[in-house]
Amino acid sequence: MKLGFITAILDGWNFEEMIDTAAQMEFDCVEVACWPRGKAERRYAGVSHIDVDDLSDQKAAAILETSESKGVAISSLAFYPNPMDGDLVKREASITHLKKVMAASAKLGVNMVTTFIGRDQTRTVEENLELFKEIWPPLIRYAEEQGVKVAIENCPMLFGREQWPGGQNLATSPRIWREMFAIIPSPNFGINYDPSHFVWQMMDYIRPLYEFKDRIFHVHFKDIKLYPEKLNDVGIMAYPLEYMAPKLPGLGDVDWGRFVSALTDIGYDGYACIEVEDRAFEGSREKVLDSLRISRRYMSQFVI
Repeated sequence: MKLGFITAILDGWNFEEMIDTAAQMEFDCVEVACWPRGKAERRYAGVSHIDVDDLSDQKAAAILETSESKGVAISSLAFYPNPMDGDLVKREASITHLKKVMAASAKLGVNMVTTFIGRDQTRTVEENLELFKEIWPPLIRYAEEQGVKVAIENCPMLFGREQWPGGQNLATSPRIWREMFAIIPSPNFGINYDPSHFVWQMMDYIRPLYEFKDRIFHVHFKDIKLYPEKLNDVGIMAYPLEYMAPKLPGLGDVDWGRFVSALTDIGYDGYACIEVEDRAFEGSREKVLDSLRISRRYMSQFVI
């Protein structure tokens, strides 16, 4: 496996500074944030280390030269929007930019995009699956034309009141994955597997690795800490952030030895990127850098 991190945590760094940081910390790869320029709608979004709206051949060549000279590969271009938003204007903007990210990934020879399926949070799962049938087959056909794989993260995007009631990403469980892959059996359509989201949903995060081993294109290393005393007070129907919190790998409830062991069982030797969303490591540039140093040191006992 190749150990890296998603660059959204390095808000304010330009591409060269971000690559230098990754190289100095001896990361193998980076999952490069590619949001549209402008104000972020949520935390850890809105960061853009590659501007896909302005990616000339000359700029693409410079990006690849910098990446190669520093010995840091690009695992994927990352953009996590809501392509099935109930707001049609937002939906169209997300889809348009997602296609630009796919085209940029092809131009750079990365050939991987990590993203969300999205969801109309006011509709049922069944209704969203019908919407998925309308929106996603053309997107995957476009990805196929570009020679790009699309890896969907399993984050429910249901954390607080603004995402209530249904969350903003449909691809949250093995049952839904089966239905999605039955609708779109394309080999270019797969999973960006994050075990932490199964933890707070009270689900097994090991077993699905074996069933979906051929669909796992990319992996996230992020942890979640459950607070039983808070859960006992508010119950599972509360906003999830009332009883859990994202943490650095090793500081939460994921058993990383078991998880990486299962990845080796299925022969996964691709990219595995640390995702930092731990509020304890916000507030200064040095804390952000510490979060990457600590995470890399911990995960290096499992991934060399």
